Amino acid sequence: MRRCTALEKIIVTAALIYANGEVHLGHITSTYLPADIFVRYLRLRGDDVIYVHATDDFGTPILIAAEQAGKTPEEYVAHWNKIDQKDFSDLGISFDIFYKTSSEENITLVQHFFKKLNEKGYISKKIVSQPYCDNCKKVLPDRYVKGTCPYCDASDQYSDSCEECGRTFQLGEILNPYCAICGSKPATKQSEHYFFKLTLFSDALKKWLIENRNLQSEVKHYVLNWIKEGLRDWDITRDITWGVPVPLKEAKGKVFYVWFDNHLCYISTALKYFANRGTNGKKAWNSSQIYHFIGKDIAYHHYLFLPAMRIGEGEYKLPDHIPTRGHLILEGRSFSKSRKWYVGLREFLDQFPADYLRYYLAAITPDSQVDVNFDWEDFKNRINNELIANIGNFIHRTLTFTWTNYEGKVPKPTQHDELDNEFEDKIKAAASEVGAEIEKIKLSRGLRKTIEFSTICNQYFQRKQPWTSKEKAKTCIYLCLNAVRNLAILLAPYTPFSAEKLWQQLNLESSVHEQSWSSALELKIPSGHKINKPKILFRKVDEEEIEEQKEKLQKTAAK
Repeated sequence: MRRCTALEKIIVTAALIYANGEVHLGHITSTYLPADIFVRYLRLRGDDVIYVHATDDFGTPILIAAEQAGKTPEEYVAHWNKIDQKDFSDLGISFDIFYKTSSEENITLVQHFFKKLNEKGYISKKIVSQPYCDNCKKVLPDRYVKGTCPYCDASDQYSDSCEECGRTFQLGEILNPYCAICGSKPATKQSEHYFFKLTLFSDALKKWLIENRNLQSEVKHYVLNWIKEGLRDWDITRDITWGVPVPLKEAKGKVFYVWFDNHLCYISTALKYFANRGTNGKKAWNSSQIYHFIGKDIAYHHYLFLPAMRIGEGEYKLPDHIPTRGHLILEGRSFSKSRKWYVGLREFLDQFPADYLRYYLAAITPDSQVDVNFDWEDFKNRINNELIANIGNFIHRTLTFTWTNYEGKVPKPTQHDELDNEFEDKIKAAASEVGAEIEKIKLSRGLRKTIEFSTICNQYFQRKQPWTSKEKAKTCIYLCLNAVRNLAILLAPYTPFSAEKLWQQLNLESSVHEQSWSSALELKIPSGHKINKPKILFRKVDEEEIEEQKEKLQKTAAK
């Protein structure tokens, strides 16, 4: 992956959260947290970066859920938009703009894309047979139909895509279909639909995939195999009432399939952000590095549909990077809201600090699409043994020693010995080593480098034995306090709340999030500076808490 040069214009997006239920840990792991850690680092580095997000408002699942809740679709998505914003904020996900696919701006952009693609001959019409439920008296597009995946035989899949293998399919291809509402076998009715001629873009997509060296090789390889197997034109309309209307007189009553409109919201939301600041949004988009963070289940859409539509429309650049992560597994089993085997974000935040979740997920999530296992025992051990016993231990012993022995004032260093010189070099090198990993989106490795630096700090403190002589300890404590300051900056992308508390304990100016990453390459705390009274930064996770979470999970799943 290319290295970003400093002070770049960068736009980062995360796959849109579907506005039909609570955010859970599976959503956080693959997209929102990795993107946020990366964005927070870029801000500290001084880049001109924005983090764009929106709720995905349209589609049949919203209609079903709104009906069940006794709300209009508009009321329903507004409800979840508000809740999702609060949950993300409480986790420290730092979006610069949080919008919605049902916005006027997105509807206008979607219709613009369709008109341009239609004018260029990339749209066709075809009569399709679609399922109809005689019992429910309605057409059953997409999520109103479930069945067996025609590619991998996974059961209980929706009729437009498979959550197991990631493949998408057209109307009528799902095996053993049944109505998702009443369970009966559907009949068929014919309807005229609009298709995007994806087949015309095979060569262009292949060229883009091969030439873009920023894309993950393992994802690129199987997408190229999909192209080799042969793409098919893509049904982009549905006969439902909730969606972006097709802007043709003869298409009255038809709306666009959600995957035609939702990824365009990356662009429309960024344009909204720039418009609010009096900036030419299209120019800003096309002059920026574009990152789309996604989970592997939507790789097909982002590596094929999304670039093909942008190539066809011709006015907005394609993504430079598509960081793709795997699914989150819970205690060795697949996350599943329908089977009640999941942990909601709000449920977690009501029990544990947000930074504990951020730390743990960052530590266990690799920079690939390998699935990640959330294990409650491992969570406890990593928090207690790494965040508290390693990082927290060094911070607290340094601050309390300063407060107790020097009345909270940073001592003036005396002559350095060889060990002091080695440690000073380590302090000045840590930010470069951690930053080199984060900018390549190797986030777990960046955190590991931070932990290794903290280990070096603990070893130095122990070897210097500052408790044996207050006078000889001055250089040691001076260096350790500067190491603590730099640790606050290194931790800021990962644990923003704790890093800010630490910054305040150090009694340093403004906020840790307003510092420059490069300042962590220096010793910036002068002798004579007075810190605030130290407080315990992290609390231990008790075994009783973990047992309670595991029992709750088992009881909920058994209902």
